[in-house]
Amino acid sequence: MSGRLEGRVAIVTGAGRGIGRGEAHALSAEGAAVVVNDLGGSTGGEGADRTPAEAVVQEITEAGGRAVANYADVSDFVACEAMVQQAIDEFGQLDILVNNAGILRDRMVFNMTEDEWDIVVDVHMKGTFNTIKHAAVLFRQQRSGRIINTSSSSGLGNAGQTNYAAAKEGIVGITRTVARDLGRYGVTCNALRPGAATRLVVSPEMEAARKAAIERGETRGTPGGEMDPDAIGPLVAYLASDEAQNVNGRDFMIRAGAIGLYTIPTIEAQAFSPAAGWTNDDMFEVFPKTLGLLLKNEFEGR
Repeated sequence: MSGRLEGRVAIVTGAGRGIGRGEAHALSAEGAAVVVNDLGGSTGGEGADRTPAEAVVQEITEAGGRAVANYADVSDFVACEAMVQQAIDEFGQLDILVNNAGILRDRMVFNMTEDEWDIVVDVHMKGTFNTIKHAAVLFRQQRSGRIINTSSSSGLGNAGQTNYAAAKEGIVGITRTVARDLGRYGVTCNALRPGAATRLVVSPEMEAARKAAIERGETRGTPGGEMDPDAIGPLVAYLASDEAQNVNGRDFMIRAGAIGLYTIPTIEAQAFSPAAGWTNDDMFEVFPKTLGLLLKNEFEGR
């Protein structure tokens, strides 16, 4: 253990598998005690299983770290309050919150049901709020804390993922606002858009192709490969450290071998009305001669 997070306590949601598991291990490797949260449900959010969370706790403790399991559904406001309290009860404090829990209910928007929308938004976006709300009370009082949220490049637009994209891009908005709200108290809040081969993105067919690739000696999607879920943890460990005090309200691309910083959206071009305000006639006259010249429908006919 390197000890750069020695004496710190972290909660990692969705830590029973994939990216969250790797993040929990990365934090533990730096000396942090970890509350390993995982409901243990399916990729669509059905069911519950304590085994994944308990398995990661066992891995961490066998490696000489400290960890306890938590099985809360992050969409449950009261359960998230109890999760924060568990960290305090077990380890005496809370310093780091990593929001990683998530599910998928992919469907083209014209076929998507209200339930498919609600459950994805509840787990991703409300779940992120639920944990932050309760941790923020403590972080504000102690005037310190690190929050790392999980967004996705799908938030920039991805076919069949209206619910997921909305929730993930909403998390970026949450991140930037929480960074402003809590920055004055010494708390930072950042977001990741990770690239990794996890059960949320790897279908059974893709998993079969991955195994075939392993048999051919290829490493894509395998431990140590370019889509290795364990490659996300090191950035979480860094953002959770004292060294990252100057990093706040930003979102990052991260995958094995690469890290990128997204720019906050900026105005690319502007046009102005001929008068003090816009009229319909002005808009129909000015837009096609200015901004309209820069634009084309990239999705037409796809």
